[in-house]
Amino acid sequence: MGNSDRAGQSAAADVIALEQRVGANNYAPIDVVVQSGKGEWLFDIDGRRYVDMMSAYSAVSHGHAHPRLVAALTAQAQRVAITSRAFRTQVLGPFLEKLVGITGLDKALPSNGGVESVEAAIKAARRWGYRAKGIPAGQANIVVAEGNFHGRTTTVVGFSSEDDYRADFGPFTPGFRHFAFGDIAALRAAIDANTCAVIIEPIQGEAGIRVPPPGFLQAARALCDEQKVLLILDEIQSGLGRTGRWFAHQHEGIRPDGLILGKALGGGLLPVSAFVATREVMDLFQPGSHGSTFGGNPLAAAVGLEALQVIEDEGLVERSAVLGQHLLQRLQALQDSQSVPLIREVRGRGLWAGVDLDPTLVRARSVVERLVERGVLSKETHDTVIRFAPPLVIGTEALDWAIDMFAEVLAEFAVAPANAVAVAR
Repeated sequence: MGNSDRAGQSAAADVIALEQRVGANNYAPIDVVVQSGKGEWLFDIDGRRYVDMMSAYSAVSHGHAHPRLVAALTAQAQRVAITSRAFRTQVLGPFLEKLVGITGLDKALPSNGGVESVEAAIKAARRWGYRAKGIPAGQANIVVAEGNFHGRTTTVVGFSSEDDYRADFGPFTPGFRHFAFGDIAALRAAIDANTCAVIIEPIQGEAGIRVPPPGFLQAARALCDEQKVLLILDEIQSGLGRTGRWFAHQHEGIRPDGLILGKALGGGLLPVSAFVATREVMDLFQPGSHGSTFGGNPLAAAVGLEALQVIEDEGLVERSAVLGQHLLQRLQALQDSQSVPLIREVRGRGLWAGVDLDPTLVRARSVVERLVERGVLSKETHDTVIRFAPPLVIGTEALDWAIDMFAEVLAEFAVAPANAVAVAR
């Protein structure tokens, strides 16, 4: 090993040690020290290149350091960045106009991180329940899916079905009921006279890219109309082109009453989110009923507007549809060709795939760590699923190379799968 290699390892080790010493232990990151990024590529502190197959959970759908987005950010920052919503700004209106135009809804309420818009949706749904549906005061309930992931606030983790997200954070906010994701009969059984809304992900991301049965969203829309219940869709991860449509619900041709957006809305540069809804829902807000110092700030609005425009101009929705089909076909071919069946299932839509591995043969974390050694960055979820969600700008050559590396790693583990499990433990 040369001196430069030792120096690089020492620098990375120092960065990791510092973060571990002063940072809360609420993540278990892969020990790659990222220094820069461009398009679908990330570069570590030693200059080694990796293809990004995660894109920050869809937040970097435009790729890293997209020149138009960096230019929009820089130009607006040199004018004015933060004013609070106490004053009007030139760029907020055009951003929200573009947003409601793309969603087909009427009004938008901007926030920062995605979970803030989930909270806004909860408040909007409850107020609608009391003022429009006539639910008795304090009795409204919201139906959510088992396996959901909508964020990390205490209210939101309170209706998670994952013990790790809830442990020792109670007491939790009441008023939520669960149903089995994708099961329309279970959804019907969960709704009662005091249900104001159903809030669901059209495709569950954190649960392992779980796609509901065909027709489920159409049936859910019809059921909500029948029962006078709002249908609010969390498309923080699945929206803005990720699934090969602007929004995942468009695969079934429905219109929700409310839509929660985030991640890619910030162009990979800023936290930007929004709750977009019909006029009937949104007009129940009034000054003082909801707010955010940073939500809708000029800097975020300028970047959000440009992020939407770039998706249109560069045909990223169509690109996701074409490359997504290629990704899923290649992953399915891997499953079909296995001599040792490590892959139990391939799920996904567009450039968003989950590969469910047999935990008796291999640990997902072990596969992720081996991929890093080969220059591919991904992340496991629920101990068994490898997620692939590259930037929508990824080139075909880079995408194929990442899948090739995945195939080679699986082949290595297939030789001695029992040992792979033992090492992971």
